[in-house]
Amino acid sequence: MSSDMPVQIEKVAWGGWPNCYRISNGEVELIVTSDIGPRIMRFGFIGGGNVFKVYEEGLGKSGEPTWQFRGGHRVWLAPEDRQMSYAADNLPVEVELSGDVLTLTAPVEPESGLRKQMSIRMDETGSGVEVVHRMQNCREANFPCAIWVLSIMAPGGVAVTGFPPRASHADVLAPTNPLVMWAFSDLRDPRWGFQEKYLVLHQDPNNDVHTKLGHFNAKTWGAYFLNGDLFMKRYDADSTRAYPDMGCSYETFTCAEMLELETLGPLEDAAPGAWIEQTEHWTLHKSSPPAAFNDAELDLVLLPILQPWLEA
Repeated sequence: MSSDMPVQIEKVAWGGWPNCYRISNGEVELIVTSDIGPRIMRFGFIGGGNVFKVYEEGLGKSGEPTWQFRGGHRVWLAPEDRQMSYAADNLPVEVELSGDVLTLTAPVEPESGLRKQMSIRMDETGSGVEVVHRMQNCREANFPCAIWVLSIMAPGGVAVTGFPPRASHADVLAPTNPLVMWAFSDLRDPRWGFQEKYLVLHQDPNNDVHTKLGHFNAKTWGAYFLNGDLFMKRYDADSTRAYPDMGCSYETFTCAEMLELETLGPLEDAAPGAWIEQTEHWTLHKSSPPAAFNDAELDLVLLPILQPWLEA
């Protein structure tokens, strides 16, 4: 399967899976497997490193009865549920190519009664990628749920997200956003960095203590600095809607193996047969980390990328 468009989509073998798809515009490339998933397993510059964590022991395998650590980028069910969120995604998915859009649709999960789907489109030039995540309620009754999108980042990098615009107490009296903790969140953890405008999380391969925080921002974004690359994902949340996990549109988690950049869609009462969806926009940049992870230094690196979208 290939495309006559400037963006090339070709079927390839990768990581032991025979039925993968490489999407490339000559500058960046994605690898998506259809042997399990839907999952995006690689995103990087041509000839460069993969920003996503890949669990080598899970490569090339399929058909397992339980959910497996494989890494990459996936779509899940929120709020988190030990059975339904961890539904196995180990079976082949349907593949459809329409122009420059590759769509992968999983079979209905017996654990959750949901069908998951990703549609992926790469820009003809530059590094932009649009990923539309969908879930269909295949139950016989309405099902309250939200889409939860997780990018599992390779170890050794630094994650950054931004808070909503800051202001003085005299100018703004009402709260602007939640900052949500989990029972295992410890604000003394040295991997966290709290700035006025930014929340920073360092991935430390030598620290296996789990930690996680979440927040809400109508202009939700997460960035990850890794080995001279900067991965950026953006998502327009809706401040008029209710969100999972005490109102989070963004969450970030780390342990010794990886770091996650997570976005969440609004809670929806999905009717039988209905689809819900959430769209992320990705870019990849050549960028060394800032000299210091403070507001001034982060502004220099991040604002040129974010400002047009933030002001739109």
